[in-house]
Amino acid sequence: MNNLQYFKTDGIRGTVGKNPMTPEFLLKLGSAIGVVLGQKKTKKIIIGKDTRISGSMLQSALEFGILSTGVSTLLADCIPTSAISYFTRFFNASSGVVISASHNVCDDNGIKIFDKNGIKLTKEVERVVEKNIMNTFFYPDFIYFGCSRQIINAESHYINFCKNTFPEHLNLSRFTIVLDCANGSTYRVAPKIFEDLGAKIITVSIKPNGININKNSGSTNILKLKQLVISKKADIGLAFDGDGDRVIMVDHLGNEIDGDQIIYVIAKEYLRTKQLNGGVVGTLMTNMGIILGLKNIGIPFYAAQIGDRNVYSKIQEKKWILGAEKSGHIILSDKHSTGDGIIASLQVLSSMINNNMTLNHLLSEIKLFPQILLNVFLKKDVNFEKEQKIQNILSKYKDILGYNSRVLLRKSGTEPCIRIMVEGQNYLKVYRLAHYIAKLIQLL
Repeated sequence: MNNLQYFKTDGIRGTVGKNPMTPEFLLKLGSAIGVVLGQKKTKKIIIGKDTRISGSMLQSALEFGILSTGVSTLLADCIPTSAISYFTRFFNASSGVVISASHNVCDDNGIKIFDKNGIKLTKEVERVVEKNIMNTFFYPDFIYFGCSRQIINAESHYINFCKNTFPEHLNLSRFTIVLDCANGSTYRVAPKIFEDLGAKIITVSIKPNGININKNSGSTNILKLKQLVISKKADIGLAFDGDGDRVIMVDHLGNEIDGDQIIYVIAKEYLRTKQLNGGVVGTLMTNMGIILGLKNIGIPFYAAQIGDRNVYSKIQEKKWILGAEKSGHIILSDKHSTGDGIIASLQVLSSMINNNMTLNHLLSEIKLFPQILLNVFLKKDVNFEKEQKIQNILSKYKDILGYNSRVLLRKSGTEPCIRIMVEGQNYLKVYRLAHYIAKLIQLL
């Protein structure tokens, strides 16, 4: 049970100017991070951010809080979230912090925190950080301040790290790739990486102005990407989210390829090349067609709770290496300690080269089950779990949809809404039931 006040599914997030996304809160949070995490290892913390206009203001307040505890900071500026995870290990830092609201609109911002190993914090550590936020902030004696420095050539470091996950004997010269960078933190590094590896690239949403991050673009809105892939006759389209830890793809025919399908392609290639260790960790929302497809080629599957941190935790527990969320978080723990949209894309392209197949062909044996995902936004907090009509549906939905079917209702950890997932073999029945449940929740 998550009884934390500020930390949700993926760090802390909210509308800028409203608690907790205020300079006052960030000051206290920075102090708490410095006290709880910063005293370990080298007493320095990496800080990065995405392209939101609010990032600089929030970074200033957060950094003041950290520096006040005697912990120093290394600034990476605008760079993908996964780069901060990498830098935390590379620079032997105590922690890494990203100022980003991921796929959310520019009005929002957030904080993601990594421990000294580049892994997202456990709930236990988050609980300790929250406890320290409540402490009164004392202005320290200036002689105990930490100092702040810039990471030199931060982008080059990260670009080389990503390129080194791609097989040295291969190149991308046969591919035309459309990149949608969501006007986010991949807007410079992604084009450079794919060009360096030989691809012909076509870019969209690479002109951030501070307020257009994720606007009609990126992994949550791929209409523009689909149109470009088809009109330019590209081999593949890649859509990253605002902080680059997710990717959604488009094949050469314009079909959307989500995180479930991406991890299937990668897992099958790992199996073929004898790199696979164990199976694949997905989530409760992983499409049944993917689960059955993995089973058919002898790859075990485990469903973790929603959230890439939960996926990674289960990977560690089972001593496996692959995991993913439908939303496009792809975790390859043999290559990185967190999700990285660019690194996942390079592995899919490697599979396309090695098998001499299109992405569409690599997925030809998979038949996805009809799955409807709905978000019901609420003006007040409701406890749908106690509503009898909804409980009746949850206890009897297999009578409506059939044996291989699922209904999942959950409160979002990042937005004020209830997320609904209904899956079964008959699309019309799935569609009707999903919208019926949504109406019931709206009436609460």
